Amino acid sequence: MPTPKKIGVLTGGGDAPGLNAVIRAVVKAAHNARVEVLGLEDSFDGLIFPGKAKPIGPRDVTGILRLGGTVLGTVNRGDPFAGPIETPDGSFIYADRVCAMFEQLSLDALVCIGGDGTLAIAHEFHKMGIPLVGVPKTIDNDIVGTNSCFGFDSAVSFATDAIDRLHTTAEAHRRVMVVEVMGRYAGWIALHAGVAGARTSF
Repeated sequence: MPTPKKIGVLTGGGDAPGLNAVIRAVVKAAHNARVEVLGLEDSFDGLIFPGKAKPIGPRDVTGILRLGGTVLGTVNRGDPFAGPIETPDGSFIYADRVCAMFEQLSLDALVCIGGDGTLAIAHEFHKMGIPLVGVPKTIDNDIVGTNSCFGFDSAVSFATDAIDRLHTTAEAHRRVMVVEVMGRYAGWIALHAGVAGARTSF
Protein backbone atom coordinates (compact mmCIF):
# COMPACT_ATOMS: atom_id res chain seq x y z
CA MET A 1 0.00 0.00 0.00
CA PRO A 2 1.40 3.47 -0.89
CA THR A 3 2.06 5.97 1.89
CA PRO A 4 -1.27 7.59 2.84
CA LYS A 5 -1.69 11.33 2.40
CA LYS A 6 -4.97 11.74 4.23
CA ILE A 7 -6.57 9.59 6.95
CA GLY A 8 -9.69 9.71 9.07
CA VAL A 9 -9.88 8.95 12.77
CA LEU A 10 -13.03 8.06 14.72
CA THR A 11 -14.11 6.72 18.09
CA GLY A 12 -17.04 4.32 18.47
CA GLY A 13 -18.99 2.58 21.20
CA GLY A 14 -18.89 3.62 24.85
CA ASP A 15 -16.37 6.19 25.99
CA ALA A 16 -13.40 5.04 28.05
CA PRO A 17 -10.29 6.61 29.62
CA GLY A 18 -7.47 7.05 27.14
CA LEU A 19 -9.49 7.86 24.01
CA ASN A 20 -8.21 11.41 23.75
CA ALA A 21 -4.66 10.20 24.29
CA VAL A 22 -5.02 7.86 21.31
CA ILE A 23 -6.53 10.62 19.14
CA ARG A 24 -3.65 12.91 20.10
CA ALA A 25 -1.08 10.23 19.29
CA VAL A 26 -2.65 9.56 15.87
CA VAL A 27 -2.72 13.26 14.98
CA LYS A 28 0.84 13.94 16.11
CA ALA A 29 2.26 10.83 14.42
CA ALA A 30 0.42 11.68 11.20
CA HIS A 31 1.61 15.29 11.32
CA ASN A 32 5.22 14.13 11.72
CA ALA A 33 4.75 11.93 8.64
CA ARG A 34 3.13 14.82 6.74
CA VAL A 35 -0.23 13.06 6.61
CA GLU A 36 -3.44 15.10 6.86
CA VAL A 37 -6.00 13.95 9.45
CA LEU A 38 -9.78 14.34 9.39
CA GLY A 39 -11.58 13.91 12.70
CA LEU A 40 -14.82 12.03 12.10
CA GLU A 41 -17.42 13.04 14.67
CA ASP A 42 -19.79 10.55 16.29
CA SER A 43 -18.16 7.36 15.05
CA PHE A 44 -19.09 6.24 11.52
CA ASP A 45 -21.74 8.97 11.43
CA GLY A 46 -18.82 11.20 10.48
CA LEU A 47 -18.91 9.46 7.11
CA ILE A 48 -22.69 9.69 6.83
CA PHE A 49 -23.79 13.24 7.56
CA PRO A 50 -22.35 16.39 5.95
CA GLY A 51 -20.20 18.58 8.18
CA LYS A 52 -19.10 15.86 10.59
CA ALA A 53 -15.60 15.47 9.12
CA LYS A 54 -13.17 18.21 10.12
CA PRO A 55 -9.41 18.61 9.70
CA ILE A 56 -7.49 18.31 12.98
CA GLY A 57 -3.85 19.10 13.62
CA PRO A 58 -1.43 19.25 16.55
CA ARG A 59 -2.89 22.51 17.87
CA ASP A 60 -6.37 20.97 17.98
CA VAL A 61 -5.22 18.16 20.26
CA THR A 62 -3.13 20.28 22.63
CA GLY A 63 -4.38 19.86 26.19
CA ILE A 64 -6.80 17.01 25.58
CA LEU A 65 -4.81 14.37 27.51
CA ARG A 66 -6.48 15.35 30.81
CA LEU A 67 -9.99 15.31 29.33
CA GLY A 68 -12.34 12.36 29.76
CA GLY A 69 -14.59 11.00 27.05
CA THR A 70 -13.65 11.75 23.45
CA VAL A 71 -13.32 15.11 21.71
CA LEU A 72 -14.67 13.49 18.53
CA GLY A 73 -17.87 12.24 20.15
CA THR A 74 -19.16 8.70 19.87
CA VAL A 75 -22.34 6.68 19.33
CA ASN A 76 -23.28 3.24 20.57
CA ARG A 77 -26.35 2.07 18.73
CA GLY A 78 -27.68 -0.50 16.30
CA ASP A 79 -26.30 -2.31 13.30
CA PRO A 80 -25.19 0.06 10.52
CA PHE A 81 -25.78 -2.71 7.97
CA ALA A 82 -29.43 -3.20 8.99
CA GLY A 83 -31.12 -0.77 6.61
CA PRO A 84 -31.27 2.67 4.97
CA ILE A 85 -30.54 5.91 6.83
CA GLU A 86 -32.03 9.35 6.24
CA THR A 87 -29.65 12.28 5.69
CA PRO A 88 -30.13 15.87 4.49
CA ASP A 89 -28.91 14.59 1.11
CA GLY A 90 -31.54 11.84 0.93
CA SER A 91 -31.94 8.18 1.88
CA PHE A 92 -28.91 5.90 1.68
CA ILE A 93 -27.85 2.40 2.57
CA TYR A 94 -25.51 3.06 5.53
CA ALA A 95 -22.59 0.96 4.32
CA ASP A 96 -22.75 2.30 0.76
CA ARG A 97 -22.88 5.87 2.05
CA VAL A 98 -19.80 5.31 4.24
CA CYS A 99 -17.81 3.94 1.30
CA ALA A 100 -18.96 6.76 -0.98
CA MET A 101 -18.05 9.46 1.56
CA PHE A 102 -14.70 7.78 2.17
CA GLU A 103 -13.94 8.24 -1.53
CA GLN A 104 -15.49 11.71 -1.70
CA LEU A 105 -13.29 12.95 1.18
CA SER A 106 -10.22 11.50 -0.58
CA LEU A 107 -9.27 9.42 2.44
CA ASP A 108 -6.57 6.77 2.11
CA ALA A 109 -7.32 4.94 5.38
CA LEU A 110 -9.32 5.01 8.62
CA VAL A 111 -8.16 4.70 12.21
CA CYS A 112 -11.06 3.16 14.15
CA ILE A 113 -10.81 3.37 17.94
CA GLY A 114 -13.36 1.11 19.61
CA GLY A 115 -14.35 -2.13 21.24
CA ASP A 116 -15.58 -5.41 19.81
CA GLY A 117 -18.72 -3.85 18.31
CA THR A 118 -16.94 -0.97 16.59
CA LEU A 119 -14.10 -3.18 15.38
CA ALA A 120 -16.58 -5.77 14.05
CA ILE A 121 -18.25 -2.99 12.03
CA ALA A 122 -14.81 -1.77 10.90
CA HIS A 123 -13.98 -5.29 9.76
CA GLU A 124 -17.08 -5.32 7.55
CA PHE A 125 -16.01 -2.04 5.97
CA HIS A 126 -12.52 -3.48 5.48
CA LYS A 127 -14.10 -6.33 3.53
CA MET A 128 -15.78 -3.68 1.39
CA GLY A 129 -12.37 -2.27 0.47
CA ILE A 130 -11.67 0.44 3.06
CA PRO A 131 -8.08 0.24 4.41
CA LEU A 132 -8.10 0.71 8.17
CA VAL A 133 -6.33 0.26 11.48
CA GLY A 134 -8.26 -0.90 14.54
CA VAL A 135 -7.26 0.41 17.97
CA PRO A 136 -8.72 -1.80 20.74
CA LYS A 137 -10.60 0.28 23.32
CA THR A 138 -12.81 -1.38 25.90
CA ILE A 139 -12.90 -1.59 29.67
CA ASP A 140 -13.98 -5.24 29.28
CA ASN A 141 -10.57 -6.20 27.80
CA ASP A 142 -12.30 -8.74 25.54
CA ILE A 143 -10.62 -8.08 22.17
CA VAL A 144 -9.02 -11.27 20.86
CA GLY A 145 -5.25 -11.06 20.49
CA THR A 146 -4.92 -7.99 22.73
CA ASN A 147 -3.29 -8.26 26.15
CA SER A 148 -4.64 -4.99 27.52
CA CYS A 149 -7.10 -2.58 25.90
CA PHE A 150 -7.33 1.16 26.45
CA GLY A 151 -9.68 1.80 29.38
CA PHE A 152 -9.16 -1.55 31.13
CA ASP A 153 -6.50 -0.42 33.60
CA SER A 154 -8.60 2.57 34.71
CA ALA A 155 -11.68 0.38 35.16
CA VAL A 156 -9.69 -2.06 37.34
CA SER A 157 -8.32 0.84 39.39
CA PHE A 158 -11.81 2.21 40.09
CA ALA A 159 -13.22 -1.22 40.94
CA THR A 160 -10.27 -1.98 43.24
CA ASP A 161 -10.75 1.34 45.01
CA ALA A 162 -14.44 0.55 45.58
CA ILE A 163 -13.56 -2.88 47.01
CA ASP A 164 -10.95 -1.33 49.31
CA ARG A 165 -13.55 1.09 50.66
CA LEU A 166 -16.12 -1.66 51.21
CA HIS A 167 -13.78 -3.75 53.35
CA THR A 168 -14.21 -1.51 56.39
CA THR A 169 -18.01 -1.47 56.08
CA ALA A 170 -18.15 -5.25 55.68
CA GLU A 171 -15.90 -5.75 58.71
CA ALA A 172 -17.86 -3.27 60.84
CA HIS A 173 -21.15 -5.08 60.17
CA ARG A 174 -19.57 -8.55 60.02
CA ARG A 175 -21.06 -9.10 56.60
CA VAL A 176 -20.06 -10.62 53.31
CA MET A 177 -20.62 -8.17 50.46
CA VAL A 178 -20.96 -8.93 46.77
CA VAL A 179 -19.48 -6.37 44.40
CA GLU A 180 -20.81 -6.43 40.84
CA VAL A 181 -18.66 -4.89 38.12
CA MET A 182 -18.96 -4.47 34.37
CA GLY A 183 -17.30 -6.80 31.91
CA ARG A 184 -19.88 -7.89 29.36
CA TYR A 185 -19.06 -11.54 28.56
CA ALA A 186 -15.58 -11.40 30.08
CA GLY A 187 -14.68 -11.41 33.79
CA TRP A 188 -11.33 -9.65 33.62
CA ILE A 189 -12.34 -6.60 35.68
CA ALA A 190 -13.79 -8.86 38.38
CA LEU A 191 -10.70 -11.08 38.42
CA HIS A 192 -8.10 -8.29 38.47
CA ALA A 193 -10.00 -6.06 40.93
CA GLY A 194 -10.82 -9.03 43.14
CA VAL A 195 -7.19 -10.08 43.38
CA ALA A 196 -5.96 -6.50 43.83
CA GLY A 197 -8.56 -5.67 46.48
CA ALA A 198 -8.37 -8.92 48.43
CA ARG A 199 -7.48 -9.00 52.12
CA THR A 200 -6.13 -12.08 53.82
CA SER A 201 -6.62 -12.50 57.58
CA PHE A 202 -4.50 -14.85 59.66
